[in-house]
Amino acid sequence: MNLAFFAGLIEFLEHGRNVPYAANNDYIHRINAANMYIYELNRWPEFTWDYEKLATKLAEVRYRQGKILGQMNAVGFNLKEEAILQTLTLDVLKSSEIEGDILNPEQVRSSIAKRLGIDIGGLIPADRHVEGVVEMMLDATQKYDAALTEDRLYGWHHSMFPAGYQITTGAWRNGPMQVVSGMIGNEKIHFEAPDVHQIPKKMSAFLNWFNDKQEIDPVIKAGIAHLWFVTIHPFEDGNGRITRAITDMQLAHADQTAQRFYSMSAQIQKERTEYYNILESTQKGSLDITGWLKWFLDCLHRSMDSTDQILGKIMTRTEFWEKHQETQFNVRQLKMVNVLLDDFFGNLNVSKWAKMNNCSTDTALRDINDLVNKNILIKADGGGRNTSYKLKDVNDNT
Repeated sequence: MNLAFFAGLIEFLEHGRNVPYAANNDYIHRINAANMYIYELNRWPEFTWDYEKLATKLAEVRYRQGKILGQMNAVGFNLKEEAILQTLTLDVLKSSEIEGDILNPEQVRSSIAKRLGIDIGGLIPADRHVEGVVEMMLDATQKYDAALTEDRLYGWHHSMFPAGYQITTGAWRNGPMQVVSGMIGNEKIHFEAPDVHQIPKKMSAFLNWFNDKQEIDPVIKAGIAHLWFVTIHPFEDGNGRITRAITDMQLAHADQTAQRFYSMSAQIQKERTEYYNILESTQKGSLDITGWLKWFLDCLHRSMDSTDQILGKIMTRTEFWEKHQETQFNVRQLKMVNVLLDDFFGNLNVSKWAKMNNCSTDTALRDINDLVNKNILIKADGGGRNTSYKLKDVNDNT
């Protein structure tokens, strides 16, 4: 696959691409004539899968789910709250990042904390776009037992795109959607979503199925729902994020709790190349979606493995602030300690401190030396002009 393909596929999954019917349209359709999309098959959407090939993977995922919930029920209330807050924040950030929409992490965290009533020691205002994305995700996960309806989806879509976006919001799309790569005259269609006139009927079938109680494992149902909705691609924009919100909603139903401790979106973001590959091959394949469900279960399992890392970071953060609850920090120091407790990449030195805090290098050096004297920072290397620093292990009492 070349870069042009992935660029087109990313555009389709989130934004779609309205390709006008031009003089070369007959050529485009001749290229695609050999490919029948999955939704064009006579028995759509009667999906099938080989349960025996999925049984072991499904059992591993179900075991991991139970283990995570057991771990979280064993920790204190504050740790559990922080785990929920961090997971939901990660989910919102990464679901948007997949589409190239980079949100402010502190705004997302603050918006979620406010809506869940979690005290984080001060809230910061979030812009309307952030509030809308958070509102959609929380409605999906915190009200997972409520019916998924056309109006509810319209509400999610409208929340994501406040006034000012030049798209149709709160309604199904009114134009074609195609993934196209290549130069004019030599185009290749990678995927074409259902015709606009088919959307109401196809969405009605999807919603009836989603709200019905079938004898399908709820995790398997999450994988089917993800594929089904993103294939219909009913909106002009935002389909990728809404697909993942529906997936999270069904996974919350599988967990039987609104408390989220793992992020499927974060894992998809890490594996987006593989995700686009399996999605394209499935949408051009048969109604046997065993391959798609295998990938979905594997990706979900890997997302659950990340929970141990999240919990470890939360415990480190909690232990740090318990140990230093009487320590005095200025605003810059407080900011940088929190940065170091998160996922700071690279070495922290005086020049980086100064740049990140918009202060002089003299001020940065005083801040750092003060934290060294307070036994909070230690030198990460042998010293010299480019000395870097890191947090001292919270359990190191030397």
